[in-house]
Amino acid sequence: MTTPEAEQGGGGAGEERVTPEGDAARAEGGEARPEDGAARTAGESAQNPGDAARPEARLERAVRAAEQALIEYEIAVETFRVEVENFSRLHEQKLGPLYARLEELDARILEARAARSGDAEDRRRAEEARARLAPIPGVEELLHGWMDDSGLFPEAVAMLTDQAVRPPPRVRPSEEARKLYRELARKAHPDLAQEEKERERREEFITRVNAAYARGDEAQLRELAEEWAKGPELKRVPSRAEELYARLEWLAQRKELLALLAKELEESAIGHMLQLAPDDPDGLLDEIGQQLVTQVTERERELAALLAEG
Repeated sequence: MTTPEAEQGGGGAGEERVTPEGDAARAEGGEARPEDGAARTAGESAQNPGDAARPEARLERAVRAAEQALIEYEIAVETFRVEVENFSRLHEQKLGPLYARLEELDARILEARAARSGDAEDRRRAEEARARLAPIPGVEELLHGWMDDSGLFPEAVAMLTDQAVRPPPRVRPSEEARKLYRELARKAHPDLAQEEKERERREEFITRVNAAYARGDEAQLRELAEEWAKGPELKRVPSRAEELYARLEWLAQRKELLALLAKELEESAIGHMLQLAPDDPDGLLDEIGQQLVTQVTERERELAALLAEG
């Protein structure tokens, strides 16, 4: 599991940590980068002594650095979003039936106590517990196909009875898929477009890239990489100072929105769980599953004892 902050730190030894602040600092210091050289137009050169004298030059460097920082951060947030989404689905598939069984046992225990005591408060609690289990419209969608208004599906029943079921999907795309995704996102990101037509082309392409990455489809990502390599490349056109200021402001606003999304993901219940076991989320689910199985066994014994006494 990789949080947006960790993702920006790079994937391995020798890979430079990328942060918005670091990119901005490099831009201010004039440090040469490969992207900078590629971004320059035919009439602009790092060796041109008059370049530093242009009032727009510093703004152009800042915009390029901010664009790269935003792209890196957006890649990190999207990567983490996919991990949270996939882990949430897997969590529901593996543990949803056990939670449902616990709730059913709790309701039956309360009903048995109410029948035995005849107390009005006990009856109220039992009725409330049963009402929470009543079918609701759209429950099949909410529970990702594990239950409909008639009860658990066969797959869910099989999990509760230790029968074989089809394995759930991977929690995360493979490392190769992650690498391909990051490379494509950096090359084809819509924010690098200077014309509306080119932005639309990039947005359509990135939509396909995101879909393939969410499925962990390495083959499709490779095909998309080949497709992009054959496509047209637009050269960046120098902008006026006013446009550059507006661009910087938009980039800052976009970064704020992404930061809010990253915070929401990290503070979600699933996000917290992923951070508890970043290297072995499957093991965490297995551990929680064992705890739930123990609780189910205890509830079944308690219910059996109540029914026997009654």
